[in-house]
Amino acid sequence: MSSTSEEFLKESEQKAFDIDQRRIINYNIDKYDTAFERGSSRFINLDNSKKKAHVIKWKVMENLDKLLPEFEANFQKRGGRVIWANDADEACREIHAIIERAGAKTVIKSKSMATEEIHLNAYLEKHGVESLESDLGEYIIQLLGQEPYHMVTPAMHLSKEDIGKLFNEKFGSPADSTPEQLTQKARELLRDKYLKADVGITGANFIIADTGSIAISENEGNARLTTSFPKIQIAVVGIEKMIPSITDLDLFWPMLATHGTGQNVTVYNTILSGPRQDQETDGPEEMYVVLLDNGRTNLLAQKEQRQGLYCIRCGACLNVCPIFQNIGGHTYETTYGGPIGSVITPHMRGMQDFKHLSYASSLCGKCTEVCPVKIDIHKMLLLNRRDAVSENLAPVKEKWGWEIWKKGMLKRNLTDFFGGKMKNFLMRTFFKKSWGHYKEMPNVAEKSFSQLWKEGKRPEKFD
Repeated sequence: MSSTSEEFLKESEQKAFDIDQRRIINYNIDKYDTAFERGSSRFINLDNSKKKAHVIKWKVMENLDKLLPEFEANFQKRGGRVIWANDADEACREIHAIIERAGAKTVIKSKSMATEEIHLNAYLEKHGVESLESDLGEYIIQLLGQEPYHMVTPAMHLSKEDIGKLFNEKFGSPADSTPEQLTQKARELLRDKYLKADVGITGANFIIADTGSIAISENEGNARLTTSFPKIQIAVVGIEKMIPSITDLDLFWPMLATHGTGQNVTVYNTILSGPRQDQETDGPEEMYVVLLDNGRTNLLAQKEQRQGLYCIRCGACLNVCPIFQNIGGHTYETTYGGPIGSVITPHMRGMQDFKHLSYASSLCGKCTEVCPVKIDIHKMLLLNRRDAVSENLAPVKEKWGWEIWKKGMLKRNLTDFFGGKMKNFLMRTFFKKSWGHYKEMPNVAEKSFSQLWKEGKRPEKFD
């Protein structure tokens, strides 16, 4: 068992019995459920919209080698520059090189999971560049020195009392501040940063091939400020975020908003097609798009599992997942947690270290049911498990255990030979520590159904 999986089991056990954490998460997810039910009811035929989105993303993945150059050509026509990054190190180096050439010292960032994935803030800090998050949830997480808990709501695990205490310690705000007062305080602190920042860094929800544009959805307006004031803008985007046409946004924007937060459409939706043009009054003088691979082509090469790249990062599968609700987002030790993270992370970061995530599922199928692009998530998890076994990555003890179980299950005489007393002894001796330290171990009947049947005890005679 790898150290990553051992740490996962340890953290999972702690979080699963953290009553306060579960109370906060359940409260926030209940609010999401109510909003999602209301928002999804506005679709005349939600399932048909999902099928259409699935087909579009399927076409994208089958033609990614054509759509990416098309985007690059169209973006460059308007003065933008495209950087291709094979991995996190290359992306960080290229971004830092742009900042260094400009002599910049301060960066303002809007919410971006791609920059979290490459650990850009830590890289820039190490090289003497101040990088500040402007999304309120990300800003709170940055103050705490934590990773995002959830891909849409990064501070989901914190109560308003937790945030009030944080602002009181950092800025002297009243500890009993209301959410509105805390938001206002953050706005006061951040507004000046937009004006002084040398570089603005964003992500993108979609990249559009036929217009050479990026599309950004947000609820706070920080991305618009990030792309308007600084002279240089850098967008870091995974190559899977491609859509063929700007007309596809009339489907994907409502689907993203409804499944992400329950809204009909997100408050701010922005399309950017390059740096400021001569006739425009605001915007950056230079604009770069960093197209990030970082393991995505590894997943693209998997014919059966490349569906994982259809994901539009709405976070809906996390919100319905019983495992995520019990163990939380930080336990996964990966940027993308929950069911979809468990599908894509083993391919992006290595099956050896992250195969355990594909086993952290009840396979209830709620993730597949809710997915706005109809990714067959629970099937992908099973395929990952298959791959882990076929690549001979299972621990020796696990192999022996399943081999013994298989032999016993294939022969009735072996199953009956180890009677109830023996089975109970084996469970108490070998499995009490791992399975029974929080609950009573099951008590196996002394005789099997087969033995009882042979003794003439028919179902109507059973106690």
